[in-house]
Amino acid sequence: MAVRNRPPFRADHVGSLLRPERLLRAREEHARGEISAERLREVEDEAVRDVVRMQEEVGLRTATDGEFRRTSWHMDFIYQLGGIRPTDEKIAVHFYNEGGELEFQSAALRVHDRIRLDETIFADAFRYLQSQVTTNVPKLTIPSPSMVHYRGGRAAIDPAVYPDLEPFWADLSAAYAEQVRRIAEMGCTYLQFDDTSLAYLNDPRQRQMMADQGGDAEHQHERYIKQINASLAGRPDSLTVTTHMCRGNFRSSWAAEGGYDFVAEALFSQLDVDGFFLEYDDERSGGFEPLRFVPKDKTVVLGLVTTKRGALEDKDALKRRVEEAARYIDADQLCISPQCGFSSTVEGNALTYDEQVAKLRLLAETAAELWGDS
Repeated sequence: MAVRNRPPFRADHVGSLLRPERLLRAREEHARGEISAERLREVEDEAVRDVVRMQEEVGLRTATDGEFRRTSWHMDFIYQLGGIRPTDEKIAVHFYNEGGELEFQSAALRVHDRIRLDETIFADAFRYLQSQVTTNVPKLTIPSPSMVHYRGGRAAIDPAVYPDLEPFWADLSAAYAEQVRRIAEMGCTYLQFDDTSLAYLNDPRQRQMMADQGGDAEHQHERYIKQINASLAGRPDSLTVTTHMCRGNFRSSWAAEGGYDFVAEALFSQLDVDGFFLEYDDERSGGFEPLRFVPKDKTVVLGLVTTKRGALEDKDALKRRVEEAARYIDADQLCISPQCGFSSTVEGNALTYDEQVAKLRLLAETAAELWGDS
């Protein structure tokens, strides 16, 4: 099987990484007014430099900035879109783990004006990442346009601005298309749309929740696919775009469960991305059978290593899982990664920095043995 010379790579990762303690302290000090924004930026820069080196040292060919400058993987981006603002309301998201249930309170959003891109979002953060990589390919991760709608649905969109939703969708995709164009002009060759909605909709509970809000739960994924494709239309050949789908990731907890069966045929055959990062670390993710719908020109990154616990996976077990997936898709179309980020929000998951590093190194070693990619 061939070594991959463009992303996604045989051993890859989703994007977010555990924030170092010194960065967490600096954020708290800045919030209390004890250090300046400039000093916080210096601490962030130092942390990004260190984490880029770590990714290179463990044998990865991808590098992100760990999303170190963000509080949340998606809202930090969404709130910078013109026409969207946070509200005083809170959205209660129910998460689950082995110990029971956990509730996460997220600030709601309001579409109060026509959606537009006022400035290139995360441009400075990505430029700094570019300046720090030596051998790895820098990857930028942003939430997909689906997340703007999934967070509040019709109720979050001012009817005076968008009495009909078609202009909303058109404006949203146009803003994203402009973001994609500008990022590519900056030299970005690896962009990822993070999208929990497309995985959540496999869960009957999530579809019922959407139906209760007045949404078209049975066909919402088709609308999301259409809008993502519109956002990516006209992107340059030099830009690889992947999408990451998981069922929630907050302090080692999850929000949804169920295999990819409900969305698989439309998702894999219609979504115009180059690769799919799929959560496959436990039984909540279902089986590999839906991979039979993946076209021959697409890549699947199997999220076999969990970020929710520190215990290190067995290398031979990972290889057997790849072999199992290869019953439904050509093994040359496969890569491996963690199932999600290690720190989708600033709090991070329940594992240590050393455990995180060990998992990333394991992936690189396993990929080298499976595909000769290092």
